Amino acid sequence: MKQYNILFLCTHNSARSILGEALASTHPRGLFVGYSAGSTPGTSVNPFAAELTMEMGYDQSKLRSKSWDDFGLPDAPKMDFIITVCDNAAGEQCPYWPGNPATAHWGFPDPSQVQGSDEQKKRAFRDVMIGLKKRIDILAAMPLDSLDSLSLKEIHTKA
Repeated sequence: MKQYNILFLCTHNSARSILGEALASTHPRGLFVGYSAGSTPGTSVNPFAAELTMEMGYDQSKLRSKSWDDFGLPDAPKMDFIITVCDNAAGEQCPYWPGNPATAHWGFPDPSQVQGSDEQKKRAFRDVMIGLKKRIDILAAMPLDSLDSLSLKEIHTKA
């Protein structure tokens, strides 16, 4: 079975994109290898995001904030899909992606900006995780070999 590389982008690569990476990599259909990166990566992964990835069974040694420049290098994995998950990253000038991957923007509010109790913060992260999971489930049910950017963007409206 062919696996598809999917790169989730956000500004700091500490929350939403990390959740996307873990969800794609642990998806039950085994179709995806998830990656994540940011335009200005942070110094660490948000602890609430890390906790959710642990619940998914994602390899914790892979959790780190990475620069999206790493994925534009000649020896970087070739991406099939690139998805921005925050409005800031969607509006930034992205590096050149070898192989002409399909791209889309699946915007989610930044859960790390939620104020309140730890329970309220955890709920915000879980809400983003659920939204990403719905979109990845829809993607996994589509004919992946024939997807283009327009089809990938339509997932945003279906979820």
